[in-house]
Amino acid sequence: MKLYYAPGACSLSPHIALHEAGLAHELVKVDLRAKKTESGGDFTEINPKGQVPALELDNGELLTEGPVILQMIADTATDKHLAPPAGSSERYRLQEWLNFITTELHKNFSPLFQPVIPDDVKTFFKDRLMGKFKYIDGKLAGHDYLMGKAFTVADGYLFVMLSWADRMNFDLSGLPNLVAYKARIAARPNVQAALKMEGLLKAA
Repeated sequence: MKLYYAPGACSLSPHIALHEAGLAHELVKVDLRAKKTESGGDFTEINPKGQVPALELDNGELLTEGPVILQMIADTATDKHLAPPAGSSERYRLQEWLNFITTELHKNFSPLFQPVIPDDVKTFFKDRLMGKFKYIDGKLAGHDYLMGKAFTVADGYLFVMLSWADRMNFDLSGLPNLVAYKARIAARPNVQAALKMEGLLKAA
């Protein structure tokens, strides 16, 4: 498999999942502004959406959209239990979390990365995001991970959103469950491996 990524972007989520799944993969860095791969190729010829993540499968097909890629990775390595079995009630709970993260967190972060958007508008979106984080903090009470005791691909996705919150100077100190959760995910060896490969964590 070949993962097209940009360091620290939402593509970090499937990158973490690939490590957790133990699946062999190649990384191709993408300049999202120039829409160029690290070799100078036109990324839009690979993915017309011009976005990461994009995962090239071993059969040559290209899969896009993070939540879908995450589930495909989990289903390719069922022995790692990164997602409940397809069709189970727990699988729908996982999909519920993935949809919440992608619509209520991921997309609400987008305006914060745009320099042309006024500060008062950014404040509106930061306040909205804080409300979502407070909701998650409540749901994490008594739980190690979003689905309970087991790490799933949704946890890697939420970890990336929490990393973005750090970059945007969110004060999450009043959300102890979420703070402890982020530290728990960050300590996972496979998460650290993905961070190091993207240049986001210095090698020891």
